[in-house]
Amino acid sequence: MATKGTEAPTVRLNNGLEMPVLGLGTYRSRGEECVQAVRWALAEGYRLIDTSLAYWNEPEVARGIEQSGLAREQIFITSKLENDDHGYDSTLEAIERTLSNLRTDYLDLYLIHWPVSERRADTWRAMEKLYRQGRVKAIGVSNYTIRHLQEMEDYAEVIPAVNQCEFHPFLYQRELLEYCTDKGIQFECYSPLAKASRLDDSTLVEIGRAHDRTVAQIMLRWETQLGCIAIPKSVHRDWIVENLSIFDFEFSAEEMERISALDEDRHLDWDPRSVE
Repeated sequence: MATKGTEAPTVRLNNGLEMPVLGLGTYRSRGEECVQAVRWALAEGYRLIDTSLAYWNEPEVARGIEQSGLAREQIFITSKLENDDHGYDSTLEAIERTLSNLRTDYLDLYLIHWPVSERRADTWRAMEKLYRQGRVKAIGVSNYTIRHLQEMEDYAEVIPAVNQCEFHPFLYQRELLEYCTDKGIQFECYSPLAKASRLDDSTLVEIGRAHDRTVAQIMLRWETQLGCIAIPKSVHRDWIVENLSIFDFEFSAEEMERISALDEDRHLDWDPRSVE
């Protein structure tokens, strides 16, 4: 990983593309609140912005990016294919809406948002076409389990660059993380702060005091120290700054294990393990 001033370090994906290891999530960010959050994040050093057609905020993300004054090539933009658009032709049509909403000619990363049954192979063929055309610099998946990833070996010509899944100390998907690492698929965490539902956890509070850090920073540092990318969502400038300020300390092996031991296999969002 290489640090760029106040920006987050980057990791090299399996196709050689550099991706920041921490970015701004925008799920449920809407209107001017979303525009402002994106603008603040970019001003503070964020270079990864994550959105989706299903979030209904791609135009607001675009406005925040435009107001930042940064050149397009300085920003790593991720968006996702929503469930209703699965299928070969539908995927090719959906990317046009997303590119129009974001007012850009390309995406840095395009993800399949959910492993929709019976249409994954056709959808991935379209994703591969978009990648070969240069409409997207990297393609990946979201909410794919090991079983869904193993299935891809039967139809994928391009290995996913990223698998974005719910991941935090209370949902430590160790086997999935290890599988992705072994296959050269970068693991990315959404809901990395466990939806702010466990900020009073005594173990995290204790470790936070030892490092003079907040519990949110402890969670994010644990995830990035495991080699994951994290995309915490916030619309508060102080928290946006706080979430990025995690790269000047490290945990000991013992501290990492204490945090890992908090795992409860608890999904706070959707559990994709039941998807055929």
